[in-house]
Amino acid sequence: MIEISALGKDYSGKKVVDGLNLSVASGELFGFLGPNGAGKTTTIRILTTLTKPTSGQVLINGIDVARDPGRVKSEFGVVQQHLSLNRDLTIAENLELHARLHHISRDERNARIAELLDFVELSEHADYVIDEVSGGIKRRPMIARALIHRPKLLFLDEPTVGLDAQTRRRVWDLIRRMNSEGATVFLTTHYIEEAEALCQRVGVLHHGRLIALDSPKNLRQKLGEVAVEMHLNGNGTEYKYFLDRARASQFIQTLPSTERVVMRETNLEDVFIELTGQKVMGD
Repeated sequence: MIEISALGKDYSGKKVVDGLNLSVASGELFGFLGPNGAGKTTTIRILTTLTKPTSGQVLINGIDVARDPGRVKSEFGVVQQHLSLNRDLTIAENLELHARLHHISRDERNARIAELLDFVELSEHADYVIDEVSGGIKRRPMIARALIHRPKLLFLDEPTVGLDAQTRRRVWDLIRRMNSEGATVFLTTHYIEEAEALCQRVGVLHHGRLIALDSPKNLRQKLGEVAVEMHLNGNGTEYKYFLDRARASQFIQTLPSTERVVMRETNLEDVFIELTGQKVMGD
């Protein structure tokens, strides 16, 4: 579905994206991670036709993004990080407007809007003005709007940022359902547990380069199955990683009895911090 070859983007001589090569298969739920300033946002802007690359090529479903931006827009939908709905319109009116922009006929758009309102569980909220509903509810019509023209690919740019835990899980269920019904999903997030819970593969971008690409499970196994946290009496925490609990336990026995120690399973955040030396943040 996505084929990125030797992609580069320079700003004032600085390489923001540096020779990026990446393929995302049709039907895949892919996570794109990176610390602040890694180049994720620039990459997404190139993929969604908002920014021209300096070098390289991007194909979406075989269409060259830079050469044929008008045609490629019908292939994908986008859910942005920030609210991009018309605040003065109702939820249904926002979907109606977007359907008209995609030249969907009246009968088809009425049926599609009803279908999508049911999909995101907002049929009873259709006549609510956007400014009158909560942040969690606002995110769901943004997803419905992105699906209005039945795209094969969805770009979700930090779709759960700022949401409470319960609402975030509800959006996760929507994402899984969209993917199970055939949509390819390209997800950026600064919630590592979100990528671990949802994504079949993740790519880690750092200084514009892809430094890791695999399933969350395989990335964890490469680091080690077990983490040992050593709390250094107010001087921070040191982490060591081991293939199994037996080796971790052997290591713990060599530590002073006064050392505060926690043994646990590793997670994708451990992998991320070891790779980049940073906690993940939006850029």
